[in-house]
Amino acid sequence: MLRVHLRWILACILIGALATAVVWRMSYHQAVTQTALKGTSDLALAADRFKAQLQRYRELVVLFSDHPDLMALVEGQAKPDDIETANNLLLSAADKTAAVSLTLFDTNARVLASAAKEDVAFDTRSPVFQRALSGALGIGHSPVSQEGRYFYFAAPSFGSDKGVRAVLVVSVDLDRIESEWRGGLMTVYFVDEVGTVFVSNRDEILLWQKQADGGIVPNDGRRMTFQGTSIQGIDVWTVDWGGYVPNQAVHLTQDLLTISMTAEALVDLSPALQIAQLQTAVFTLVWGAFLFMSVFFLERRRSLAEENQRLEARVVERTEALRKAQHDLVQAGKLSALGQMSAGISHELNQPLMAIQQFADNAVKFVEKGRWDVAGSNLGEISKLSHRMARIIKNLRAFARNEAEPVGRVDAVKVISHAIEFQQERLARDDIEVEWAVPRDPIWVRAGEVRLGQVMINLISNAADAMSVCPERRITVAICPVAGAEHTVEIVVDDTGPGIEHPDKIFEPFYTTKEVSPSEGMGLGLSISYGLVQSFGGNIRGTTTSQGARFTIELPVWDEKGE
Repeated sequence: MLRVHLRWILACILIGALATAVVWRMSYHQAVTQTALKGTSDLALAADRFKAQLQRYRELVVLFSDHPDLMALVEGQAKPDDIETANNLLLSAADKTAAVSLTLFDTNARVLASAAKEDVAFDTRSPVFQRALSGALGIGHSPVSQEGRYFYFAAPSFGSDKGVRAVLVVSVDLDRIESEWRGGLMTVYFVDEVGTVFVSNRDEILLWQKQADGGIVPNDGRRMTFQGTSIQGIDVWTVDWGGYVPNQAVHLTQDLLTISMTAEALVDLSPALQIAQLQTAVFTLVWGAFLFMSVFFLERRRSLAEENQRLEARVVERTEALRKAQHDLVQAGKLSALGQMSAGISHELNQPLMAIQQFADNAVKFVEKGRWDVAGSNLGEISKLSHRMARIIKNLRAFARNEAEPVGRVDAVKVISHAIEFQQERLARDDIEVEWAVPRDPIWVRAGEVRLGQVMINLISNAADAMSVCPERRITVAICPVAGAEHTVEIVVDDTGPGIEHPDKIFEPFYTTKEVSPSEGMGLGLSISYGLVQSFGGNIRGTTTSQGARFTIELPVWDEKGE
């Protein structure tokens, strides 16, 4: 057993435990924040999709409320042919929009005309109908106790005297709308004004009731597992609501005032927590390795020191041979204290490390031979490689970071150079030539450095993917002012690939020409890049040239006023 200083070990263990706790807390909070940012975007997409599905019925009822074929009924001057014409009109509209029913009522709630489809009970005493009678658009849904779930839009029909003479009501089957996006990866549900989960992509929580603490419970009153905490202002819920609802999730909300509902989502924290746990485990292993090596070297040093003291006490009695043996022992102790260096954290760092080792070994040999000038040159190369490794690590750390940075003064030349350097290994591996004439002076634009770098990396990566089967593989990057717009800078990325088949669709979410998979992506890269450039006040477009594809980014120039 190694003899070591107990207090040193205990101090290292205590520091390691505290540092591990700090790393875990920071990693966990970062995981929650990143999950919330992504979930907010996903919830906004889900809410917009739901509102868009209902919007066509809103437009339908408003458009048809003053249709000429209905006005004879509205004015109370209908003939039998007018009723048949109105019924056929409403039936055709219902068939084309998949509405359950489309009915015209007079102000006394009598049916004037109707699409001859299945009847859906509609309470003309409801606020939806009464609001339409007052001259406004009525919006609402069926009671929870009613069989089936329907959403209603009611629009007033005005007579020649500008008064409300009739009300046109459209009934929408929410089951049919809900079935189109049921079972999505994220748990999404929509709560009405009385706290009922009226629409959801998870059947197990449908019609549950919202509680004062924010959670929801079944409508039969059963209490379910629920615990809510707040992390940096973000709600984190621990629940047990079924196999398809995450047990630990970030809870997000978005008010939908146009349909009198609130969109809520539970975003699974498991993947983010696994990353946080992995980061903490890696830190713990590194710290443990450091502790082990420290203890080993301390013990080795103490042992050598004791041996040296014993040898020095006997040095007077020893001959020159003994002194030589002592010297050999000290040298052997120094050599044994040398550990092996890490093989490197990635391929990008491995090559500089190997070069540094080679230059260092050569420098030692040149020093032994007295060739100090060559040894100094080798040490200079080591310094250059060290700076290169620092740049690589800085680029890696910058691309991994999602937090949202403020828009400010950014050197576009520096960002482009870093993006190309970040992709250098992949470009060299795929034999892709990059033409980038680096301007001598910085070009300052109004943007976010990390986000602009992400856009450039995405464009370069897409260009490399597009040219994978092309005989000529070349990417050309250029930056210049826009002709006729002195306050705008243009970044152009050209490739020699097959070009863009549908330029009008490339920035749409989920549009991709590659196979959709976790390894190939989901077709969101260009859509996200479009949003990032728009957030800078710029613009991005894609076109096809005679050589291949061209992407152009227009960014505002940064002026002294910060505008």
